[in-house]
Amino acid sequence: MKRIVLTGGGTAGHVTPNLALIPRLTELGYEIFYIGGKDGIEKTLVENSGVAFVGVSSGKLRRYFHVKNVTDIFRVIKGLGDALAAVGRIKPQVLFSKGGFVTVPVVIAAKLLRAKVILHESDMTPGLANKLSLPFADKICVCFPETLAHVAGGKAVLTGTPIRGELYGGKKEEAVKICGFQDSKPVVLVMGGSQGSKRINEALRAILPILLRTFNVIHLCGKGNVQLELAARGYLQFEYVSQELPHLLACADLIVSRAGANSISEFLALKKPNLLIPLPRTASRGDQILNAESYARQGFSLVLYEEELTEESLLGKVQELYRKRQAFREKMFASPLTDGANDVIRVIEEMFLKKTA
Repeated sequence: MKRIVLTGGGTAGHVTPNLALIPRLTELGYEIFYIGGKDGIEKTLVENSGVAFVGVSSGKLRRYFHVKNVTDIFRVIKGLGDALAAVGRIKPQVLFSKGGFVTVPVVIAAKLLRAKVILHESDMTPGLANKLSLPFADKICVCFPETLAHVAGGKAVLTGTPIRGELYGGKKEEAVKICGFQDSKPVVLVMGGSQGSKRINEALRAILPILLRTFNVIHLCGKGNVQLELAARGYLQFEYVSQELPHLLACADLIVSRAGANSISEFLALKKPNLLIPLPRTASRGDQILNAESYARQGFSLVLYEEELTEESLLGKVQELYRKRQAFREKMFASPLTDGANDVIRVIEEMFLKKTA
């Protein structure tokens, strides 16, 4: 029996690429198990997929001083015990880890129990969990050519990110119905992240009268950020979308977004010219800046740093992106990094064959 454990959690970004692999792994005859945090977001997401979920204790890995760093040591130790029990019971040949603090004890347990271990890193530089897990890994799948230089020992393989299959099923006509657009103007989709971005929201709304002369605008503005008084023809606001997202992406001619690794991989796979406004270093470890700069170098994206974000700069960048949209699309079509699922599956199959040889 071909058995694989998937792990990853803490945020949806550490889960959705795993979910994208499930249909392909099922077709190849794998029995699939998922190990995640007992109370993490991954529990709900995975259980909806029909895959067997095993919860373990987990402690958060922090780069900064916090009193919970002490108490979480004991949670990590318990998590390792839980993971050893779970992996020992399942007996997988391969473990695939998408990252997040819950994965470190699972990776260690899998290595101790002689499973082949594969990591996946979406950002240009490995996050803390993957840095800690790397010594126990046989391979790490990466999404940026530059990442190869950050991983020693020939463990890194350039694969890209597995893309959720449902994103390919979006229909532009469905988005037009959802949004009620009454003309054929090009569409700008603005995404400020799940919580919304105050600065992006404010700058966008300030230039709406000018943008709406040329574009229809779909604005994912974050929870509690809809402003009904701004209702205008051609401007639609949503706090958050789920089932509608594939249709909205299909409808979009341009995208304005943060530079989260999974999101920008989806834009590349769907060939959507985009303007990236990465989180600044004051709000992150700087990974979004590196992601955005790599995509700019490869010709996939324009970049506007938050420190430079004004009404005028946002308007200018959107207009520039629209003028150059075909050049961006050509670069995207020429890229070998589209949907990484097939390349990731190839690595998994290679590790399975090595384990069973």
